[in-house]
Amino acid sequence: MSPKTSSCSVFLQPLTKYHLSACAKPGPGRGLRKAAGSSGEGESLLPSGARPAAGPGPSSGSGRVGARPGLTQARGPLAATPPGTMWDVRAVTLQRPAAGHPRVGWPRKLKTAAARFWATCPSSSTVCFLFVILGVSTVFHCHWHLALVPTPWAYAGRVVLFPRHLPRGGVFTINAIGRLGNQMGEYATLYALAKMNGRAAFIPPQMHSTLAPIFRITLPVLHDATARSIPWQNYHLNDWMEEQYRHIPGEYVRLTGYPCSWTFYHHLRAEILQEFTLHAHMREEAQHFLRGLRVNGSRPSTYVGVHVRRGDYVHVMPNVWKGVVADRRYLEQALDWFRARHRSPLFVITSDDMAWCRRNINSSHQDIVFAGNGRQGSPARDFALLTQCNHTVITVGTFGIWAAYLTGGNTVYLANFTLPGSRFRMIFKPQAAFLPEWVGIAANLEQARESHP
Repeated sequence: MSPKTSSCSVFLQPLTKYHLSACAKPGPGRGLRKAAGSSGEGESLLPSGARPAAGPGPSSGSGRVGARPGLTQARGPLAATPPGTMWDVRAVTLQRPAAGHPRVGWPRKLKTAAARFWATCPSSSTVCFLFVILGVSTVFHCHWHLALVPTPWAYAGRVVLFPRHLPRGGVFTINAIGRLGNQMGEYATLYALAKMNGRAAFIPPQMHSTLAPIFRITLPVLHDATARSIPWQNYHLNDWMEEQYRHIPGEYVRLTGYPCSWTFYHHLRAEILQEFTLHAHMREEAQHFLRGLRVNGSRPSTYVGVHVRRGDYVHVMPNVWKGVVADRRYLEQALDWFRARHRSPLFVITSDDMAWCRRNINSSHQDIVFAGNGRQGSPARDFALLTQCNHTVITVGTFGIWAAYLTGGNTVYLANFTLPGSRFRMIFKPQAAFLPEWVGIAANLEQARESHP
């Protein structure tokens, strides 16, 4: 009697001659099914869900199928009804959930929250694109705003962090006071006096921050924490060199004051010029600017840098020092001095008050270029332009004095800019500030006499 077949039978495990089937209409007991194509005599029937053991198939002639120990082989007619589904638990293989999917045991709320997050969060490609845009814009911003004026820490300097690293025999340092011109004078004075007294020289970090972005200075830096732990002996300096400065006593000496005189360091001029060598990028930028200038359509053969210092001197000179600053008359005389001695010179005007210069300097000769940016806080560009010229015109202040000293060539300066009874002459000696070969043009003191009769 052949069993009744069902269209919903599912084959679970392939057997050699027999197989298990699942029927939608389960039957009672342990259902057995005969494999199609088998002979009726000598058949081996297995319980539903059982896997045959290894052994010869029906073609071997024995007609027996090997059974697993513990399973009973049955003979006889098949059941009248389709068998029920029988499972052998040992045949089931556990599988892990696919990667990227939450485990079945997770709370439903957590799975829902994760699904909402992935639905609302932008794709990874979008996030990467935004990060690339942010990175490129940051690099461009830093290059545009910071690369033109490199930061002080971009220039390595030797730094002493511990007092035990200081050399034996004494140390000199100096106060970092004032702006660029003052600190250049302090640096050069420290350099010269330390050599003169056989001591090692160290500069404070503030001086390194001012000078290192502009010049290739070599003196090592004394860290603030180290400086505070040293018992310094302050030694005040006048603005000019005196004989006692050749023998300064003390092991740890801090020089103070506003030294600004070639009498301290002129005997070391070559070394001072080396210390105040411009960085290559600053020198090249200044030279590139000057090469692009023209006088009546042709490139000039002589460049004259002009520095007009005004700023706080406009009020300090008449009210405190009984003096004056450079006026229109002085500048016209200074420029005419060079016009009489050089063919087609070009005057490069820099100042901390460029508006005043444009109003008061006669540019009708077509040989005037107003090149300064007028920024006291960033004087590096103006200073570089002045030092790359051939000659210099200066007014008052250490900025112009140092520009002329580094430039060389001819220098015209404002002379006698204070009244004879001014206290300024007690702390400032013109003959110690201006080199003997420089040319002085006397200032007009009429305004000072009117203010101080």
